[in-house]
Amino acid sequence: MLTILVINSKGGSGKTTLTTNLASYYASKKNRTAIMDYDPQGSSMQWLRTRPGHVEKIHGSNAAPAKGSVTLHSLHAWVPLDTEVVIIDAPAGVKGLLLQELVRKSNFIVIPVAPSPIDIHATADFIKELFLFGGARTSTAKIAVVANRVRSSSSPVYGALERFLNSLKLPFLTNIRDSENYLYAVEKGLGVFEMDEAVTAAERRELMPIFRWLNGQFPNRYGSRIEDKVLSLEGSRKLAALRTTTPTITNLSATGRFKSYP
Repeated sequence: MLTILVINSKGGSGKTTLTTNLASYYASKKNRTAIMDYDPQGSSMQWLRTRPGHVEKIHGSNAAPAKGSVTLHSLHAWVPLDTEVVIIDAPAGVKGLLLQELVRKSNFIVIPVAPSPIDIHATADFIKELFLFGGARTSTAKIAVVANRVRSSSSPVYGALERFLNSLKLPFLTNIRDSENYLYAVEKGLGVFEMDEAVTAAERRELMPIFRWLNGQFPNRYGSRIEDKVLSLEGSRKLAALRTTTPTITNLSATGRFKSYP
């Protein structure tokens, strides 16, 4: 089973939009797909309830602890045994035992970050938490970052984001634009790969580097051509032999502090 964790402790980074598009992509390729929604807001579960009947079914697992519960596991937090791909939608502010549990479940971890000073600094703190206390340092999970809700790649703030990502030596997969097509897809219970290709060509192109990375190929920094073949899970069975090296953060000092970024 391929398990992909979409996570950032900072709210508003676009985790659910990324989760739903990853899940709908794999489902559209006839892979048995499930979403585990750990977010108490249940946005992914709401998206699943709005999916039309003519598209491929995605199993929904409400993994958020019940209100007032101190346990990590919900009675609904299960997926069918024949599931091939699980996408985990993590809650904002995740830390401690729940963070460790999510990291332990995952083969791949995708961290969306918006190009704003507040989001950049919050994500720096979260990645420190991920490695120091979340178990990422000893985990076999591969970690990468995507820039989400990008309006202009030429803005000074975006330059600070790129410097931050480069300093961490983590793969920077792609820029996901602040496009209305993503909002329209969410409203309809769809992903952009399930919509008219002529309308969502740009969105498909900017998401493709994520699937290339999940397939074991480091992506072209500037994305892939729209005419490139869409990857399927059948073509990525090599994921069963996941690489066992753990990414390192080169500028995480012995004191556990990151250097500052504008």
